[in-house]
Amino acid sequence: MSEARKPRRAASAKVPLKKVEGRRIAARVVMLALFLGIVAFAVQGGEYGTTDLLRQRSRIAVEREKVDTLVASIERLKLRKQMVEGDAATQERIAREEFGMVKGNRELLYRFTDSAQ
Repeated sequence: MSEARKPRRAASAKVPLKKVEGRRIAARVVMLALFLGIVAFAVQGGEYGTTDLLRQRSRIAVEREKVDTLVASIERLKLRKQMVEGDAATQERIAREEFGMVKGNRELLYRFTDSAQ
C-alpha cells in the first residue's frame, strides 16, 4: 500500500505548490493594493490633503487680489483728499460742478429745466 500512495503523494504534492503560488501572488496583490491605498490617503486624505491645499492656495490668491484692489482704492482716495484740501483748481472745479457756484460778477449761471415739469 505504501507504494500505491507514493505516486499519489507525488501528484498531490504539485497541486499544493500551485495553490501556494496562487496564495503568494494574491497576498502580494493585496499588499500592493494596501500600500497604494495608504499612499493615496497620505497624499489626498485628511485635513491637509493635496486637493485641500490647492483649494486654499486659490482662495489665498483671490483674497490677495481683493486686498490689492482695496489698497489701490485707498491710495486714490488719499490723493483725492489731498487735492480737495489743498489744490485750488480742484476746489473750484468741485464748487462749480457740485454746487453750481460762479466767480463773482463776471460769470452768469444758466440752468436748463425740462418743460414737462
